Amino acid sequence: MSKEHRDVIRPTVQTDTPTLIEIAEGTGVFKPLEIDALDEVMSDYYAGNRVLGHKAFALEVGGRVVGFTYHAPAAMTNRAWYLYWIAVEKSDHARGLGSRLLRAVEEDVAAAGGRVLFIETSGLALYEPTRRFYLKHGYEQDAVVHDYYAAGDHMVIFRKCFVG
Repeated sequence: MSKEHRDVIRPTVQTDTPTLIEIAEGTGVFKPLEIDALDEVMSDYYAGNRVLGHKAFALEVGGRVVGFTYHAPAAMTNRAWYLYWIAVEKSDHARGLGSRLLRAVEEDVAAAGGRVLFIETSGLALYEPTRRFYLKHGYEQDAVVHDYYAAGDHMVIFRKCFVG
């Protein structure tokens, strides 16, 4: 297998941003304001948030970016981290790619001395597969903030501890 066709998880580069946005849009779960926020998050990342420890990974399969993550240390905490974004192209769902990305984030957080990783998602029925995904990977549902995103759209917070 040639090097350019090997599956790899790598740091994102600025030219990946349009592809990351297409992937997020294509999942059908992110609202337009969330897609706009992703564009801003990536702009801020390249403008300097990398220096603050933020990380963005892209998953390439066959030389094509098919998924990504964005995670960062939580400000004003003792080694807590947040996974802000994880997405895989809809046509590539159920192939273990999201699991590979999540494992890469967990390994990165642990290597950085992270104590705990938090993930937020919606409580809407549309996000049930997402919530099952986190539970399957050893996350515990830690909290529900009712009516957070909108009336009837609760924020569900998951966490996984790495060290005490």
